[in-house]
Amino acid sequence: MQQQQARATEFFGRTYGEAMTLLVEARDYLAHREPIERHALLPPVRLRMSCETMRLTARLTQIMGWLLSQRAVYEGELTAEAALDGQDVLAEIEVCMADDAALASELPQRLRQLLERSRRLFIRVARLDELARRQID
Repeated sequence: MQQQQARATEFFGRTYGEAMTLLVEARDYLAHREPIERHALLPPVRLRMSCETMRLTARLTQIMGWLLSQRAVYEGELTAEAALDGQDVLAEIEVCMADDAALASELPQRLRQLLERSRRLFIRVARLDELARRQID
């Protein structure tokens, strides 16, 4: 049991670290590079870029919200039931899980990379959420 808990803690730590790294990369991209790249695009592509940067932000916000609530559980600040009870931390899951790669093909490569990485991380966290909910039922 103790070894299983250590592996779960290590996995959570890696997931949390990956989310923080991605969050910083996205922040830096959106603050510095995205405005320059957006300016060079045609208006319809700019609109698409705005939509996709909002999707990126929504994914990362929801991922971090879920991870922080689970960290509070691990630290003993919340019970697992309280962290998951009546909350849909991963709201608008259909929007966040959407893979619009065909529509995003005109977008800058760096944004596409961030979108794909955030999508994969969101899927992983959604699976963890499902597992956590099954364990308290």
